[in-house]
Amino acid sequence: MTFDTTTLIIVVALLAVAVLAFLMLRSGRGTPRVERRPEGESPYVAARERPYMKKQGGAGIADDAAAATNDLAGEVLGVPPRHAPASPADDLSRLKGVGPKFVARLNELGIFRYEQLAGLNANEAAHLDERLGPFQGRLLRDRVIAQADYLARGDIDGFEEKFGKLGG
Repeated sequence: MTFDTTTLIIVVALLAVAVLAFLMLRSGRGTPRVERRPEGESPYVAARERPYMKKQGGAGIADDAAAATNDLAGEVLGVPPRHAPASPADDLSRLKGVGPKFVARLNELGIFRYEQLAGLNANEAAHLDERLGPFQGRLLRDRVIAQADYLARGDIDGFEEKFGKLGG
């Protein structure tokens, strides 16, 4: 089978369209997500309590492309996208609803510190949730990311006021 110039141009164009579509969907420019919050909770309070939902400044198309490449390569090769941190891991079992098996699964996926959970944006949280296996849905239901945000900031009083006495 030989490729003439027209066939080669068509193949390159299709690849370019596929890459652009992947980047647009990955960066959240695709279908909008509907954020559910507990009944009676103000949307302004919810956004303030969940800084991981805010878009980080300075992230351009090159950063998105690099992150997408790393994520895709990690999935294809079966390698977690994040490696063990140089500093000691946090005791994730202090979070309400997170037991030793859940902690082990988070560690398998490269999550070791409260800051990692607190820094997740909506797409990253959804992607992580899809990979949690038997713990799928627990990030949202148990408000694990909001809890991690308090602990990442060292706000023990705020954590205990919102979620009850800190375990561990």
